[in-house]
Amino acid sequence: MKEKFAQIRKYNFWNEKTPELGFLRKNYTEKIFDYTNNKLVKVLVGQRRAGKSYVLRQIISRLIASGINPRNTLYINKEFTDFDFLASCRDLENLLNIYRAEMQPEGKVWLFIDEIQNIDRWEHFVNSCSQNFAESYEVFISGSNSKMLSGELATLLSGRYVSFEILPFSFEEYCGITQKDSSKQSYIDYLQTGALPELYHLPNEETRRNYVSALKDTVLLRDIIQRHSIKDPRLLEDIFVYLVNNASSIISLTNIVNFFKTNGRKTTYDTVSAYTGYIEDAFLVHKAERYDIRGKETISGNCKYYINDLAYKNFLYSGFGYGVGYQLENLIYLALRSEGFEVYVGALRSGEVDFVATKNDRKLYVQSTYILADEKTVAREYAPLESIADNYEKIVVSLDDVALPDRNGIKHVQAWKWKI
Repeated sequence: MKEKFAQIRKYNFWNEKTPELGFLRKNYTEKIFDYTNNKLVKVLVGQRRAGKSYVLRQIISRLIASGINPRNTLYINKEFTDFDFLASCRDLENLLNIYRAEMQPEGKVWLFIDEIQNIDRWEHFVNSCSQNFAESYEVFISGSNSKMLSGELATLLSGRYVSFEILPFSFEEYCGITQKDSSKQSYIDYLQTGALPELYHLPNEETRRNYVSALKDTVLLRDIIQRHSIKDPRLLEDIFVYLVNNASSIISLTNIVNFFKTNGRKTTYDTVSAYTGYIEDAFLVHKAERYDIRGKETISGNCKYYINDLAYKNFLYSGFGYGVGYQLENLIYLALRSEGFEVYVGALRSGEVDFVATKNDRKLYVQSTYILADEKTVAREYAPLESIADNYEKIVVSLDDVALPDRNGIKHVQAWKWKI
């Protein structure tokens, strides 16, 4: 184990050479930093390659800048083959003991473990460290499956953790990494490419397309097919393609089953339901339930799915008819989710509101539309919001060149200028 410890030094902050930090994601690091200096386990979840590892390393860098001794930090990343020797919680315990003996940290040790779900019985190790009163630890972990917060971890920690969902770049971050001004053209460029951090280190369209394809294959294979022993991998991928090509549209699981049966594919409702759930768990897509605005309750059955990143659409399945308006709606959903809102599709007797977003005591009603081309379009898009009797914020977001004045308390915002 000691020789293994020597080979992981390059990933840590103990030497003069600092591991790569990437583009600073200040929104996440500040939010997470507010929860430091306590025994809460900090859990970062999100799709592979969405930037969780960079955020963890940026937190380490910030801790060191605040005065923490680098020797008091230990970073582990199960994505790298150098960490393959960590197969179980017992291996983690052995490594931690060697780390303490070699580095001689004084006081609290800050533990960071990336893609921890790949270590058997990791929950017990995390629980043991976070509740250890003889030796002080503060634990940060990341994972690429939403179910890591269910089951045994939730039982063991019983509310003693806080989770953060890491999404691909926001529009503000996109402007930052590309050094573009915030403008309509920049927003359209953002909409027509993707927001996965690694895309901005690749030289051309072909390499980006190959990267997105390889990432999709990796998530489907490692996070779904192998984990759940999928019997029909082709069906799993075809369901993902269906969800991508029908993002921002009202659909149901029955729609998906009927689509495949119409095309001569034998499947069942239960299989489609399970496979779709696995795709959600891996953060490839997000499900937005319908919400009865008058009855104030969710409606089972039909719903909408939104892609975690438009790169899947733009680079892999661009041939399918899919308008800018649908892409804009997808980005608005992700923007709301990145700000911590619970997001639903609003259902009214007379129509639909694209989003009902709630966060603590705040509620937003948001309508998304490509262009408010004429008075008829304006009337159509504003009508559902005008029919809602309460006084919560009501917003129409579009790509119009000119912002319209408020109308019956409803604000119009250009997408690239929207501050949630």
